[in-house]
Amino acid sequence: MSGTFLYPNVTSLPTGPAQGTGAAGTEGKVGNKKPEGASSDFDQVLSSSLDQIKAPLKFSNHASQRLKDRNIQMDAAMMTKVNDAIDKADAKGIDDTLILTKDAALIVNVKNRTVVTAMDRNSLNGNVFTNIDGAVII
Repeated sequence: MSGTFLYPNVTSLPTGPAQGTGAAGTEGKVGNKKPEGASSDFDQVLSSSLDQIKAPLKFSNHASQRLKDRNIQMDAAMMTKVNDAIDKADAKGIDDTLILTKDAALIVNVKNRTVVTAMDRNSLNGNVFTNIDGAVII
């Protein structure tokens, strides 16, 4: 090979200094320009991989205080169950959901994956939950 390397989606890389532009305006340029809106194989794989990465579960200051005040424990297993419940709510198009666990009730903003508030299960009787559009029971 005489110093020319080939890469996917690229014609060839020049080995010397770039030439001036000619009448067509393409001399010395590398590769072909993609049409607007087109994506390379790499872009598609990256996008697919990023879609599979879940944002971490967050707790608002209010929810953190409620968890502490009401002595609600969130271990790793419960966090996994809550994350799975959020995924189910998201798949159904729910924006704000009530997640009922054996020990607590959590109001979660699905898009931001943020627990907004929490109540212990013993305090649920007689409460009305507003501003939710779905519930997941785990």
